[in-house]
Amino acid sequence: MIFIDTFEALTGKTPFPWQEKLFSEFIEKRFRKSCPIPTGLGKTSIIPIWLLSLAHHIRSGTFTDFPRRLVYVVNRRTVVDQATDEAKKLREALISKSELGEITGALQSLQTLISDDPLAISTLRGQFADNAEWRIDPARPALIVGTVDMIGSRLLFSGYGCGFKSRPLHAGFLGQDTLLVHDEAHLEPAFQKLVAAIESEQQRSGELGRFHVMEMTATSRSDSNGDDSLFTPCDEAHGEVNKRINARKGIFFHQVKDEKEISNKVLQLAKSFADSGQAILIYLRKVVDVNKVADTLRKTAPENVATLTGTLRGWERDELAAKNPVFARFMRDPNATPQEGAVYLVCTSAGEVGVNISGDHLVCDLTPLDSMMQRFGRVNRFGESDSHIEIVHHDSSKETLAPSADSQSSDSTTESETSSQRNEPYDKKASKKKNKPPTLFEISCQRTLTLLRGLPLREDDRWDGSPAALKAIDATERQAAFTPPPGILPATDILFDAWALTTIRDRLPARPPVADWLHGVAEWEPPVTHVAWREEVERVFGELLKKHPPDELLEDYPLKPHEVLRDQENRVIRELEKIAIRQPEKPVWLIDSGGLVREYLFKELVEKDKQKKPVVSLADCTVLLPPSAGGLERGLLNGDATSPADDIADLWLDENTEARRCRSWGDQKPKGMRLVRTIDIGLDPDEDSEDEEQSGGLWRWFVQPRSADDDGSRTARAKQLLKPHLNSAGDFAEKMVVRLGLKEPESLAVVLAARWHDLGKDRPVWQRAIGNRAYPREILAKSGMGMRPIALNNYRHELGTLPDLAAMPEFQELSEEVQNLVVHLIAAHHGRARPHFPGNERFDHDRPEEEVAAIITGIPGRFARLQQRYGRWGLAYLESLVRAADIMASQNIDDGKEQNEAEEDSR
Repeated sequence: MIFIDTFEALTGKTPFPWQEKLFSEFIEKRFRKSCPIPTGLGKTSIIPIWLLSLAHHIRSGTFTDFPRRLVYVVNRRTVVDQATDEAKKLREALISKSELGEITGALQSLQTLISDDPLAISTLRGQFADNAEWRIDPARPALIVGTVDMIGSRLLFSGYGCGFKSRPLHAGFLGQDTLLVHDEAHLEPAFQKLVAAIESEQQRSGELGRFHVMEMTATSRSDSNGDDSLFTPCDEAHGEVNKRINARKGIFFHQVKDEKEISNKVLQLAKSFADSGQAILIYLRKVVDVNKVADTLRKTAPENVATLTGTLRGWERDELAAKNPVFARFMRDPNATPQEGAVYLVCTSAGEVGVNISGDHLVCDLTPLDSMMQRFGRVNRFGESDSHIEIVHHDSSKETLAPSADSQSSDSTTESETSSQRNEPYDKKASKKKNKPPTLFEISCQRTLTLLRGLPLREDDRWDGSPAALKAIDATERQAAFTPPPGILPATDILFDAWALTTIRDRLPARPPVADWLHGVAEWEPPVTHVAWREEVERVFGELLKKHPPDELLEDYPLKPHEVLRDQENRVIRELEKIAIRQPEKPVWLIDSGGLVREYLFKELVEKDKQKKPVVSLADCTVLLPPSAGGLERGLLNGDATSPADDIADLWLDENTEARRCRSWGDQKPKGMRLVRTIDIGLDPDEDSEDEEQSGGLWRWFVQPRSADDDGSRTARAKQLLKPHLNSAGDFAEKMVVRLGLKEPESLAVVLAARWHDLGKDRPVWQRAIGNRAYPREILAKSGMGMRPIALNNYRHELGTLPDLAAMPEFQELSEEVQNLVVHLIAAHHGRARPHFPGNERFDHDRPEEEVAAIITGIPGRFARLQQRYGRWGLAYLESLVRAADIMASQNIDDGKEQNEAEEDSR
């Protein structure tokens, strides 16, 4: 089948010329740096284009150096990411359409583990949210959608929400054999510079695999970056494209005397559409203005108004997109039941990016040009009508355009909403001074106003706001009117080396947190804090914290996007202070960007010094609250809300709306899940309890095997003998390296490391810790009953494997090159040896002390040499292949048990 036919069968749409051109470039394995495509012309179609190109190379036998993972990075403000919708449609089409059988078969031929689903999908939110599909079988084609924070931190070996053991795995698989597409790249210039630096550094250091970066934006800061134009006159002549880029959008300007009058004027203009029966978009920079306008509109039509800000918790944000009838009017989902009559969607810039909404008319305040272009792209998106764009601005010659820095207004999740102080630090007193020089933000707004007033005037005395008219603006003038960029820090080889030292968990002077490299440095931009609610915060305390440290609990049961909300640090502190007044002794966990967890009481967390400044910084941290503390109302942080908040950690659902994990009390055991932790809360069964299920006090945590965030092999649902497990891991590794096209000597090293990786489990201390009473008659790799870590006394079986390995004749016959790689891959397969084993783990009491000491001494130097040879991401990738083989071997036994259970149920 030719591209046009397969693209139409896969997407239901005929490709535009630019899409055909990009496909031809992928066939030639050319990856352009930039794809500046106007809004509404199918930017996310790069996903099916990549997928069809991969299928072509598989059938041609040229797939080994074509990326089999597409990482699609969306802006942190994204509410309904189109990439997720695209992914779901692709999977359904590949599975259900017979005419795509050759494509599906080609993709499935790469799999190590046989699956009916040819494409592994992990998305930002919803049914595929942040799952483990893409990590289990690295040979399987995969689409990963994530934010700058999610993807960027993991690329830099610092994954937010990831334990130290899984950080190299994420970095290796995201940074090798990957095409990274950065959507709306103009919003995060620092991240774009970072991923370009990673690509350049990998090329310089000769990494094992390839890492490609592609900028995708509808609002480019320039005409191009050296690539020939992808969007050409052929596209402009295309009927549907011409209709969209010349969509009628008439701009009119409304000037008010004072900034405080802006929201009133916006409200007045919005009300003028009350009898129109149409969908009206409203954009305002300030959250307080959004709430004011929305609340007033609700007084006359409460069912016809929805608000969208970036401070909503993930769960409520998903519910808005999936179920709100007002939102459905703007999404134009044929499967939804939209609200009738005139409807209003009142947004901060959370509604500007990454969402395929289209309003009939637009009312908004003035922001820099990049923000305004995004807003224009959400009205009359498909060129079906003649829309009005009403822009309200105030007389900036008398008042400043920007909100005051101390205002409770800015939506912390946005770029344009927090950039109003972009040429000066946060200064409450200075913000109130009259006649101060304009800020960079104000200058950008003024330039934007000038450029928009310079657009062609239509016959109805409105300015032309079509994509074609905006594209005609001079590139230099356009860039000068964009939101001022942050300071961008250089990413050096020294920093990359430091971030790759994942075994060192304490802070290092030369290893700063990665946030400034992801988003840039902006002293004027308010710091951000995340907030979530978990039961363990108040259930696990005192002596229990020694047995179950918070960081280990969060590694077993990580925070997921649907649990978390995001807001400015100062606003979070204000709301927490309200809770602290009524519940000062309640426990709180504070998680820093490096994953370190500290426990506080509420009164300690909000304590202030003599200068009335917070003693504890919450910047770039996550505050984990006990649900009984309250503080949550309609998905927003509200310290006045006294009702208990809901812990929704267990509502991480799969594509069948089944829970991927759960926490249960007593002997309850969810079918198909494996135990990851048991906590003896120590409740007296005779004591009264509000929850009868807590009788006995055993709190067991379970996870679906294919959704676990750990290495997937720490516990198993079924007993596994050691020798068969090792043989199975080796067999999976052998199959996997063939599917990957991995060459010698690396392929041999991966297979042998997988076949020998758990030899150190043949120790009395390890077998006792998994409850094996039949040892040494029966040597187990997994007991099916879980692990008691405290019984291990810090013994590490991967370290114990190394002296056993050195004594094996088969190992001694290998070349020194292969020996070194095998030793490191085994030592590192649970996250250690990067560059060392922690001091309390450097022993094996069943082997001579001198022998073990010599092995330990050689580990850091071996890591450094191998990283220099394969690159930082290349070595992490090889380590992760061994871990993947271990996971597959573990889950292969589990799958067999699950099949037996299903057969028993059917009988």
